[in-house]
Amino acid sequence: MVLGPVVLGLVVGLCGLRRGGSLWRDEAVTYDMARRPLPDLVGTLAHADAVHGLYYLVLHALFRISGDLDPLLVLRLPSVLAAAAAGGFVALLGHRLAGPRAGLLAGTVFVLLPPVQRYAQEGRGYALVCALVAWASYLLLGAVRSGSRRAWAGYGAVLLTACLVHEFAVLAAPAHLVALPRRARRAGLAVIVAVAAGLAPLAVLSAGQSEQVAWIGGPGAGALLGFAGVSVLGAGCAVLVKGPSARFALPLLVLPALLLLVLSLIKPLYVDRYVLYGHLGTALLLGAALDRLLRGRVRGLGVAAAGAAVIALLPATLHLRTPESRTDDVTAIATAVRAADADAIVFMPSRRRVWTLTDPSSVHGLRDLALKDSPSASRTLYGTELPAPEIRARLLAAGRVVSVRDPAGQPVDLTAQESTKRQVLGRYFVECGTRSVQGARVTVHARPGRC
Repeated sequence: MVLGPVVLGLVVGLCGLRRGGSLWRDEAVTYDMARRPLPDLVGTLAHADAVHGLYYLVLHALFRISGDLDPLLVLRLPSVLAAAAAGGFVALLGHRLAGPRAGLLAGTVFVLLPPVQRYAQEGRGYALVCALVAWASYLLLGAVRSGSRRAWAGYGAVLLTACLVHEFAVLAAPAHLVALPRRARRAGLAVIVAVAAGLAPLAVLSAGQSEQVAWIGGPGAGALLGFAGVSVLGAGCAVLVKGPSARFALPLLVLPALLLLVLSLIKPLYVDRYVLYGHLGTALLLGAALDRLLRGRVRGLGVAAAGAAVIALLPATLHLRTPESRTDDVTAIATAVRAADADAIVFMPSRRRVWTLTDPSSVHGLRDLALKDSPSASRTLYGTELPAPEIRARLLAAGRVVSVRDPAGQPVDLTAQESTKRQVLGRYFVECGTRSVQGARVTVHARPGRC
């Protein structure tokens, strides 16, 4: 019963894992951070991205022991394994809540959900959080059943680990608390308070790094419609199945995302991958609903619905294994930079320097006109840049400059450094040619008449 979803998760995760050798900007950050010397990595976490610190440390250890293995495999394999393990835990949860067939169906549904498929193949920690929250959820059911302190401590330890991998895993705690029977709520609340206390130092540290999430805007219509659609689907399944599955899974599906949306009224923080583990509830409800249909008089309808869903997921499954499925393609961008006929480079904005960190050879021979200290030397994610007057002087002394920019139409940074880059290139240079690649523009600029 557990083996089926785990094996399916491994097959789905490993299929097309390299995505043609491409990776996107968040994975590039993971790659760069994980491969820094340990003192530099720890030093950087004191100033930036502490929320992902434990995950970076795990990847750092894996890269140290991996030798000559394919770096993309090392980067993504932990997520493949975590998603498969999460599918197994979902199967166990479904079995305990609604029976063996419901568990098998729930685990299968989980590993096939498009968001899960996506993050099962990314070098980020969200699949690992899913596995840990699923494990904690299973331990929670055991703690409620046995009532032993050891069982409650095990639940708390695993949930705290999930929160240390990504602190928004703590939003699973209110969902767990709501799902508990009244007799177990006091013990559950005590454990959750202990988890919150264990998470507090990381929360304080990451709160001081809030500029890391300054890019997040308020939730758009697409995000709100997506949340509403999944919630309505889950509520419909809960009405159909009722019982323990509905009482446990519906809060896990709805509450973490809802709470993050409410928090976003104060400070924009809602990104759906931060609460990816909510799909544990989606899978449990869909698995129980399919089991109910297969047991009832409408068995044919249940089989048809399952078959239609698998067919409908096929285009998304194939698309997720292409470079075009991500925001950008770091490999393609680095290749375009390497081919540019220039002697200097500027990144607009500076955080796009991450596009070349995984392949330093792409900028070999190019002077980074705005760079003051490299990311590793400055213990930052993207390096530090010179004051605007110095950037202006360096640009005016350059002959041919390649700029690496976001696609046209994207918001631009209004800092003095970024404004200076745009102003000088626009006034004193002409564009000799632009190569557009997935998520970026690579443009060669030269003085008028020298293209």
